[in-house]
Amino acid sequence: MRDVVVIGAGPAGSTAATLLAREGFDTLVLDQAIFPRFHIGESLLPIDLPIFENLGFEAGDGAFLKKCGAEFIDERSGSFSEFLFVDGLSGTPPYAYQVDRATFDNALLMRTREAGAEVRVGVKVTDVEMLGDRVRVSASDGVHEARYCIDATGQDAFLARRAHTVEPIKGFGVAAVFGHYDPLTEARWKELARTGSIKILMLEQGWSWLIPIESHRLSFGVVSHKATFSPDLLDSVASASKVVQHFTNGAPRTEKRVIRNFSYKNTASHGSRWACIGDAACFLDPVFSSGVSLAMLGAERLVEGLAPALRTNTERSADVTQPFRKKMERAYDTFASLIHSFYNTKLVENLFFVEHPDPEIRAGLISVLAGDVWRTDNRFQEMLLTGRHHRHV
Repeated sequence: MRDVVVIGAGPAGSTAATLLAREGFDTLVLDQAIFPRFHIGESLLPIDLPIFENLGFEAGDGAFLKKCGAEFIDERSGSFSEFLFVDGLSGTPPYAYQVDRATFDNALLMRTREAGAEVRVGVKVTDVEMLGDRVRVSASDGVHEARYCIDATGQDAFLARRAHTVEPIKGFGVAAVFGHYDPLTEARWKELARTGSIKILMLEQGWSWLIPIESHRLSFGVVSHKATFSPDLLDSVASASKVVQHFTNGAPRTEKRVIRNFSYKNTASHGSRWACIGDAACFLDPVFSSGVSLAMLGAERLVEGLAPALRTNTERSADVTQPFRKKMERAYDTFASLIHSFYNTKLVENLFFVEHPDPEIRAGLISVLAGDVWRTDNRFQEMLLTGRHHRHV
């Protein structure tokens, strides 16, 4: 009988497993992939810095590119706005990182092993049974029983799709198509690496991203909010954008990839002896790069409640997840409201591209963009959470 079985070894699963193992709990991690493996979601947020410190994870060792902020560009109107994290509200961490997810996720998983958790990759979970006094996980390597089970299977959302509890969130992007330019010319790489900022290009059908990654690579993708989506959109946006052409001229591009399972919530993300974290609980449109950060911070918060319950043999109670759910609700609601405003209001024109913004509101926006969403002194965030465009996830 294990203490905990974690299904999924991405950032959410590895974070939870590292913290649990470090507390002395017998923790098993199962993942069907062989690490390192490719994954999208390369732009992190400053709010990750405290969790990195908690994990003993060193992101600033040269493997990843320092990210100073975000740039928003509308080539149709010539509008440009730069948001540097250092200009956020006092206390907001001043920078983040752009990462190659194969390298990043594998490094996090190494910390999990070092903490004492058992990690088995290339193992596919086929069934999970809640038996009252334990959880039984059937997998390709056998049957595992534990006092608690954490679903960190990302967009596969194993428990949610098995129980048909995935509910789409309307009004956001519907699909993404992306690829990598590799290698960039030295001149273009130096230009991008100066700030390491993500570039968001405003489009009629949605938006696109440009994310510089170490080793002279550039991640380029397009998110569409229109139902008539075609992978050819990537090529048409690239050929029509002077910004994209400027940075990618002469660089070969990898094969296009498509993601269609966009913006959903798991309406049953916890229960007696189990909880879902990260994208297995909720996935929001990635325009503000919140996915990895909310996954890791959610894992940390879940363990804060689960560890004491495991010590006192009270982990069966669903109340174990209450502090985790309360904290994550504020984060998901904040980002969902910002995303809804991005797509369905004139937020971009009236705030992102306004010539003389209210300094306090702008600083508050930057703190939200940094993922610093659990403070009580952000007037912009409170406007999001109480205004008519507030979205509850």
